[in-house]
Formats: sequence, C-alpha cells, structure tokens
Amino acid sequence: MSKSADIIPFDRGGEGAATAASVDVAGIARPAGSESWRRLAKALGQAGLSELDYVLDSHNEAIWVYQQHFSALGYSRELLHDVRKFQSTVVSVCADPALEHERPFNFLVWGSRRAGVFNLGGDLGLFVHLIRNRDRTALAHYAKTCVDACFSHAIDLNLPIVTVAMVQGDALGGGFESVLGSDVIIAESHAKFGLPEILFGLFPAMGAYSFLGRRIGAKAAEEMIMSGRIFTARELADRGIVDRVAEPGEGEAATRAFIQDARRKFAAYRSIYQVRRRFHPLTYDEMIDIANLWVEAALSLEETHVRRMTTLAAAQARRQTAALPREEEKPAKPVA
Repeated sequence: MSKSADIIPFDRGGEGAATAASVDVAGIARPAGSESWRRLAKALGQAGLSELDYVLDSHNEAIWVYQQHFSALGYSRELLHDVRKFQSTVVSVCADPALEHERPFNFLVWGSRRAGVFNLGGDLGLFVHLIRNRDRTALAHYAKTCVDACFSHAIDLNLPIVTVAMVQGDALGGGFESVLGSDVIIAESHAKFGLPEILFGLFPAMGAYSFLGRRIGAKAAEEMIMSGRIFTARELADRGIVDRVAEPGEGEAATRAFIQDARRKFAAYRSIYQVRRRFHPLTYDEMIDIANLWVEAALSLEETHVRRMTTLAAAQARRQTAALPREEEKPAKPVA
C-alpha cells in the first residue's frame, strides 16, 4: 500500500517489528502512568495545537480529538496544519524504538467542539481567491494537504488502532470525506451529511468517490455525489455508511459504549477493519490523482460557478460569526 511520504510508518523492520505486532494484536494499551502515555502527553503539549482540543483517556485506552473551528467551520489552513501536526506527533511517539513493546492507546476518536457542526468542508473563500488569481501551485498544495490528512486517517496512521468519527453536527463536503475514512462512524440523528460540490460545478475530491465506492459501490457513490443532496444520519445508516445512530446529545455516550464493547474484543475489531482495507485497498496515488483532477476542474470553472461558490462562502462565514463563542466560553486547555 502506498503511503504519504511524511507519515512515519509504525513498522520498524526486523525482529523488533514482529515483537511489537504480537503485542498489538493482543490489544494491550498502557495505563496513564506508563512511559508511552507520558511521552505522548508531553509531545502533544509541545505541538501547539490551537485548532484542536484533545483528551487523553487512559480508562478507555483512547484519545479524543475535537476540532475547535476558531478560524472557520471547515478545513481552514490553520485546522489542516494542526491535523497534520497531531498526526505526525502521534506517529513519531509510537515509532520511538524505546517504546517498542507498548503503545498508549487503542482508539482514536474525532469529534467537534462546535455545536451543530462537525466540519463544513473546504475553504470556499480561499478557493475563490486562488481560482481568480490562477494560483495552481497554492490550490494543489491545499488539495495535497487534505489528501495527506484523509489518507493517513484512512490507514489508521499505520498504527494498530481503531479510528472512530463521532459526528454530533453537520458534516459536508470535505468534512463528510474525512468522516468516511474512519473505521467506525457514529452519528447523532440530527446530524446532516452531504457533498454539495456539484452545486458550484465541482466534485468532492479528497476521498468521497474512493471511500463511498468501496462502501456502497461505484454507481451508488456516483448517484450520491451527483445529487448534491443532504442526507440524515439514519438515511446513511440505511445505506450502510453510518454504523451507529445516537439520539441528539447521546453521541459521546454511544461512542463510549462502542469502545467498551470493542475493548473486550479488540483483536477481532482491529483485524476486521484491516481485512476491509485489504479487501478494497486504497492507495495514496489514487487519492492524489483524483485531487489533481479536482485542481484542473477548479481552474476551469465558469464565472457563474465561482460566484455561486462566493455566495456559499459568505453564508459559511456568517454562520461562523454567529456561532463564535465568547472568550470565557472557549474550551479549557486539554487535560492529559
């Protein structure tokens, strides 16, 4: 399987890798007082993640990561930077030869601190600016960064873990795509999902076709993408995309319940998601090629579509401004 060049692989080669794999299959994660937890807490504390909040949950052998959306309700460059920094920090700690026989966690949960929003997708305002300035280099760099983040998540960072998307608000465009790369998707019933790119003459290119095609088949994936429709969590559960639907406000409880069940059978859960990826392999080259097609399509948009994108960007900005928390309401510093 092709890998993103700047993601450190978990396997180290030689006898050490075989020993680590045997420990990982047993589902052994170390308690909070272990060296691996201490090093992870220190490394994340030094990473300077302003757009992400995280909680190290030793009781559930999990890391809970929350998008804070201070800059925008979608994938701003600031949020993308923090996602990639978080990913590389975690992988670097786990790849440390000194921690070869242990790792601090089994589950990686992604959520959002912003009420009603998981992630609204690509930075439309930035897209308009780059398209009108014919800045192919910057547009391609943004697309590649999104692919790096989505692909790394889709292969579980090359770590022996299970990834969970805990969707308690709307996931649109690239936000929906980032959800689709998770091993398990748990959504509250009021959450909305959709791929609206067709409305302004584009297509979702950071994994939608690749992920949906493998889950529900190419024809169904194309129909969903071309429709531009908004779907409920229950509709997507009926289509086999969302794994569990929780009542409003019960997403975290449902996620904890899943983790409690999966902890008891971790080797089986972990293995079945590995089998899924082996059955339908996803390569980095596939995702990059599709992203490059998106860049070409974006630069060939008609002015009518660019104006429509501008209108949607303005609507997102108004929603962001209306939802901005007061300074005293911002989440407390993550605990470790």
